[in-house]
Order: sequence, then C-alpha cells, then structure tokens
Amino acid sequence: MKQNFFSMLMIAFAAFIISCQPKKETPAPDELASHVDSGINPGEDFFQFANGKWFNKNPIPASESYNGLWKTIQDTINESVKQICLSSMSANAEKGSHKQKIGDFYFTGMDSVSINKEKLNAISDELKNIQNISSISDLASAIAHLHTIGSRPLMNVYVSQDYMLSDKHAVFFWQGDLGLPDRDYYFDNDSRTQNIRAEYINYLNNVFKTLGNDETTASAKSKSVFELETSLAKSSRKLEALRDPFANYNKMDAARFKAMLPLFDTDAYLTGINLTNPDTVIIGQPEFFATLNTELKKNSLDSWKDYLSFHLIKSMAPFLDDSTFMQHFRFYSTVLRGVEVPRDRWKRVVMTTDNMLGELIGQVYVSEYLPKGTKEKLMEIGMAIKDEFANRIKTLDWMSNATKEKALAKLNTMIFKVGYPDKWKDMSALSIERDVYAKNIIRANQWEWNYMINKFGKPVDRTEWHMYPQTYNAYYNPSNNEIVVPGCNIIVPGYERKLADDAILYSIIGGSTFGHEITHGFDDQGSKFDDRGNLSNWWTEEDSLKFFAKTKMIVEQYNNYTVLDSLSLNGDATQGENIADLGGIMMGYEAFKKTNQFKEGKTIGGYTPQQRFFLAYALAWMINIRPEALATQVKTDVHSPARFRVIGPLSNMTEFYEAFNIKEGDAMYRSPEMRIKIW
Repeated sequence: MKQNFFSMLMIAFAAFIISCQPKKETPAPDELASHVDSGINPGEDFFQFANGKWFNKNPIPASESYNGLWKTIQDTINESVKQICLSSMSANAEKGSHKQKIGDFYFTGMDSVSINKEKLNAISDELKNIQNISSISDLASAIAHLHTIGSRPLMNVYVSQDYMLSDKHAVFFWQGDLGLPDRDYYFDNDSRTQNIRAEYINYLNNVFKTLGNDETTASAKSKSVFELETSLAKSSRKLEALRDPFANYNKMDAARFKAMLPLFDTDAYLTGINLTNPDTVIIGQPEFFATLNTELKKNSLDSWKDYLSFHLIKSMAPFLDDSTFMQHFRFYSTVLRGVEVPRDRWKRVVMTTDNMLGELIGQVYVSEYLPKGTKEKLMEIGMAIKDEFANRIKTLDWMSNATKEKALAKLNTMIFKVGYPDKWKDMSALSIERDVYAKNIIRANQWEWNYMINKFGKPVDRTEWHMYPQTYNAYYNPSNNEIVVPGCNIIVPGYERKLADDAILYSIIGGSTFGHEITHGFDDQGSKFDDRGNLSNWWTEEDSLKFFAKTKMIVEQYNNYTVLDSLSLNGDATQGENIADLGGIMMGYEAFKKTNQFKEGKTIGGYTPQQRFFLAYALAWMINIRPEALATQVKTDVHSPARFRVIGPLSNMTEFYEAFNIKEGDAMYRSPEMRIKIW
C-alpha cells in the first residue's frame, strides 16, 4: 500500500509540476496561407489558387455586387465613419461646426419616416423649375442649375488644369452621361444587352408614372427620352477613344464654341453655373456637341422637360422615399450588378455622408483611427519603389539616352502625397440643416460645384488632394505629376494588430499601389505628359514606335481573355491600367528583393518570401464578383476585372514562374518571347 501510495503521490506531484509549466502557445495560422486552395494548380489559375479557400468561406452577401479584400477594408472604414457620425449626431454641437454638419447630415439620412413622408416633395422646387421652362434660354438655365445640384444631364462641364498649360485652370465641355452606363448599351444586340435595354425602358416608365402620368402617357414619354438618349449615344465616343488626351483636347475661343451651338443659349448656361466670360474652352468631343445642336432643333421643349425630369429623379433617387429608391435600385443594382437587396440604411447613409462631407470626417479619422507612423511607412515604401523605377529606366534596352534623360527628369520631379493633406479645405460656406435629407444632398453638391467653379482664373493649388484619407484607393494626376495615396491604404485585413511582413507590404502597397501609380506616369496616356504635367511629345520618334509596339502586345494579351460566356476583355480600353499593373508588380518585386525578409529566405505559413510576395499580390485583388456586375464592368470600366489583374501581369513575370514552378502546358504559361516587359 505504501508503494501504491508513493506511486500515486509521484503521479500527482508530476501533474502539479506539469501544470505549473508555461503553456506553449500554438502559432496563429498565417492569414495569407489560410486563403490558399491547394487543390488548384497555381499555374492553371493563380487567382483562384491564392484566394479560393477565402471565397468558399465568404459568399457574396445579398446586398453586395462583390465580396473580398476591398469590401473587408471598406467595412472597417465604414464602422469608423459610423462612430464619427454617431458621436457628432449626439453632441450638442455649435452651429456651423464640423460636428454639427456631420451629425445633422447623418441624422436626416437616417430619418426614414420623414423621408418617406416627404416623397417627391423633397425636390418639388426642382421639378417645378423644369416644368416652368418656356424657351431655349430657360432650358439652358435649367440645365445649368441641375449641374450645380448634382445632376448631369446632356453634357459634363468642369474646371480643371489645362492639359497643355498645367499652371492654369481651363473650362472643359465633355460628352454627357447617359441613362444607361455606356453608349454601347444602346446599340449592342446580344441577349444580355437587349434585356438591359428592355429593363431600362421599364424603369423609365415607372419614373414617369411616379411623376403622375398614366400608363399611355408614361410609355410615350419613355420612348421620347430613350430616342433622345440614343441619338446622343450615337455621337458619343467609345470608352477606348476617350483615353487619348490629344484627340480629346480641342481648345477654342468661347465665341467659336457658341457658334457650334447656335440653338443653345451658352451665355444663359454659363451665367447659371456662375462662370463669367471664359475667353477659351476645351471641347472633348466636338461631334457630340454638333449632335446636341441638332437635337435641340429636333425635340420639343416638352421632350426636353421629360428628359430633364427623368435625370433629376435618377440622380436624387438614392436619397428619396423607399418607393422611388427601390425603382432605381432594381435597375441600377439588381439588373446591372445582380445585387439582390439594398444595404442597411446606416451603411448607405454612412457612405453618402463620407462622400459628401469626407473632408470634415477625414480630420477626425486621421486623429482617432489612423495608425501612428502611417505617413512615414507609406513614404518609405513609395521611395523604395521610386528608386527601383529609376534603376529600371537607366537599364532599359529599348529606350535611347535622350528619352531616358527626360523620363528620369519626370520621375525625379514626381510628387508623393501620402497619408493625409497638410491643409484641409475650408467648408465653412456649406450650410447643413436638420431638415430634409435630399436638401442637404443638394446643399453639399452646390458647395462642391462652387468650390470647383471658383478655381477658374485663380492659380493652381498643387497641394490640393482629390481623395480623403479614409478612401481606400490611390491615383496618379498627370497634370500635377503627382501620386496620392490616402492613409487607409496601410490597412491589411488579418494584420490589424501587427505590421504585416514586407512580402505583403511591398506587394500590396509597393506593387499594386505605388508601383501601379508611378507606372501610370509612363503608360499609354501618362507618357504623353511631361515633368511639369503638360501634354507634349517628349519622346524621340523611334522610342515612341518601340513603346507602342510593346503596348500593342499587352492589348492583344488582354483581348484574348474571355470573361463571361462570349464576353471578352477590351484590351484597348484597359491597356493603361494593365500597363500599370505589370509595371507596378515588377517594381514592387525588385524593391522587395532588397529587404531583409527576402535575403533571409525564411518560410512563413509554409511559403517562401518570393511565394508570399505573389500570394499577397493576389490578395490585393481578392474580389469575387457577380456575373451581372462583371459584365457591366467589362463594358464600362477601364480596369480589368480582378482575376485578370492577377493572372495577366504574373503570366509575364519569370520570377513568378520560378516561385511556383509554372511549366509549359499550364494555362498561365507564356513562352519567354511572349512575356511582356515594358518598364
């Protein structure tokens, strides 16, 4: 018994000793590796290989047209903006303060009872203004007023930097928005487009019935508006044709422009948009305005009233009563993008508040939600990519020294704006009231319009930002030769409480952000602007021929991608973004090779640094999209769908082939002589 007791005592003591030992923590699964669908050959479809497991676990919500990285990040941003809105709404804020404007705007957007009670009364003054048109002069004034409140019928007019004189502002007249997303929807005869046209006419009918017309009258008005838009669409340039900055730059004195439109009261229009006597204007598409003059003669004032009334309703529907909103939602979200149900009201109102008052919200976001050191980290990565681009230019085997010198001058003068602006726009003139949501929308649009118009005749402010720090996006502005990367780009889902490893940061922020935007300065459009942002030909003729021979190859590559049944990519329309994707990922990889992580070569989650870099690039475009939205994107967007933004560039990179053992016969394999390298 003593022996048994002793044995039991020793077992108990051993258990006590074991329980006192520190527990070994099981390493958390690597976020990047957890997305991989290992059942797919990376050489067949690297996009699905890298993201497939995440897609399988995260179906597209009924309220969305897509799901993926962008939505995950946007949800995080929206939650932050929501808290800013709620805290502002509950505060007893001083009239005219940032909090008062944010809080009252959000309050009116969330007040669905009042919105539904108001119905179209919220825009009754605007509708009456249209119905009171009795002359061509009245028509021009009414169009001008609609432009100032956020509706864009007939044509687009804006003040921006002159393409050829970037230190001066110019007035641009551009072909107008149409009710359908693009001019080709009016003419293509595939079954998908025919169905969309039929649904659009049904939407027109519903709008005119909402305006109080019986079925017969509504049908007649719908037909009239559709025929008018079809005529305007015929003279509208295709998506790819709008990308040529030289062809869409037609500068003329104001008198000549007025002579192009003898039936349009240009003076009444300019007065209506608060623009006084511009000496010159820039016309994007002269043939469109010639057709516009013909349509002014062809259509009655009643037809124009119907056209303007519809476009007013179309632009304001998201902010009106549930019935008007749902008519708009059914066509523009369900038919065109496959979305089944609307987002929750708070999500819609948060995004609208952020869109309209983002400059005010951004100031709170920067101080309360943006990680410290964001600017510094973004600038560190950006400068590494910029240095790599300079090295690539110096060693190009197809560019002459004369053009290299100018390319390096452009790169060296390129400005980086990262994180958030050093100064904020003065929005003190904007009045927001706790009354009617649609009226606050109009007030915010009027402020934005006046801010833009007031630039005319004043020096260009090259410090200005055109995005908010909480906007998950970035841009290259050729007129300023600048790259702007808002602070929220530092967010990487799954790494919120720690800094992601350099393979991820140099791929997503380095390659698909900084590298992409820098390359835009040298794509088929950006390459036509010099270091001061002026449209000019700074290339030798021989170098231009070599460059465009390479861009032709990328057009052909993407033209051969089938997106959906018989729908193929438009390589011409998307070539600028495809060039930027290819250049960006190549620069990001070269910069990553100089990091300690690359040099040490340690695996994380079972993948080498090289493999993690390419997996991270696929993560940057981890987007699963509905077929309807995919078809709309192909016809209307200069960006290729996410899948092709991964497989297209990577299939041109020998380093990718080596990292994942891509072999001849794999779907992504391209022979060495077919692999495109521009920058």
